[in-house]
Amino acid sequence: MDVLDNRALNRALLARQMLDRRHTAPAVDVVRHLVGLQAQEPHEPYVGLWSRLDGFRPDELVELLESRQVVRTLLMRRTIHLVTADDCLELRGLHQPMLEARVRAVLRRDLEGVDLAELAAAGQPHFERTPSTLPEVGRAVGGRWPSVPARVLGDALSSYVPLVQVPPRGVWGQSAPARNTTIETWLGRPVPPACLADELVLRYLRAFGPASSSDIRAWSGLSGLRESIKRLRPRLRSFRDVRGRELLDVLDGPLPDPDQPVPPRFLPAFDNVVLGFDDRSRIIDNAYRGLSVEGARFVLVDGRVAGKWAITGDTLRATMFHPVDVDPIVAEAENLLAWHGIPGRTVVDVH
Repeated sequence: MDVLDNRALNRALLARQMLDRRHTAPAVDVVRHLVGLQAQEPHEPYVGLWSRLDGFRPDELVELLESRQVVRTLLMRRTIHLVTADDCLELRGLHQPMLEARVRAVLRRDLEGVDLAELAAAGQPHFERTPSTLPEVGRAVGGRWPSVPARVLGDALSSYVPLVQVPPRGVWGQSAPARNTTIETWLGRPVPPACLADELVLRYLRAFGPASSSDIRAWSGLSGLRESIKRLRPRLRSFRDVRGRELLDVLDGPLPDPDQPVPPRFLPAFDNVVLGFDDRSRIIDNAYRGLSVEGARFVLVDGRVAGKWAITGDTLRATMFHPVDVDPIVAEAENLLAWHGIPGRTVVDVH
């Protein structure tokens, strides 16, 4: 069984995540290929698409949101993802048990005495009637459970009732509360029964490269994938990583030359290219792993996390974790400022 080191895995990841170069494709196709973009910060997916697509403009994604071709909903790991409407419908049933289990695990003490099926039945009509925030509906039904805070009831409802966040939430240049309606109300189609996880596993491998079963679980939040992987074995190839773990892959997944040069890239907060693995060593050093869950926006240099960035006022500041060639970073930063329409400046600090 061939061994793939972290550099080989890195180049495969960048190619499949469309970060090896800027590609020409409709934004909706990229959202579909990536199985969504993590989107709890409403505007971060725009930067994620800009880093992957040649000539991407925010109004393309705005139109997709407003025409209901893409939606914002809870899916993988019980986090908000921007996904296509079809994926929202196809994947919600598969993820529903995980979403409910995580609510029970996190809010068990706060929800003591609450019949969660009864809560969902009470809350769903409110979301169907008019898009509402979670605390609003929590307050509307809270008379049945007066000892439970409205925010807790709302948090539980976000998982027990299949919801989407509606525009103007997530619309570029606008700030709006997270108002929710049901998936069926917004898309005009009911959520179908849960599908098998087989196709999701294949799509993950196409978008993330060779990966272990623990990587697939970490990305999706799903357990019980063993049967899917067993059924898929004839359609998969296997490798080993430098730790000796088995890595699964689709038969036709690209494995670029590990020495292929790649440009610097500015990632949005919570990009799945970093979060989508149990073992993230192919793209980020363990010393910086904790920053990925704190919302840091990373700079990739030679395909790996080498710094973080933020825009404050008219200044983009990149803080690099070790010495690098700053000229390509400044050039990409200036492109990002121009895309934002900010006539600003770039500052690069090297620690």
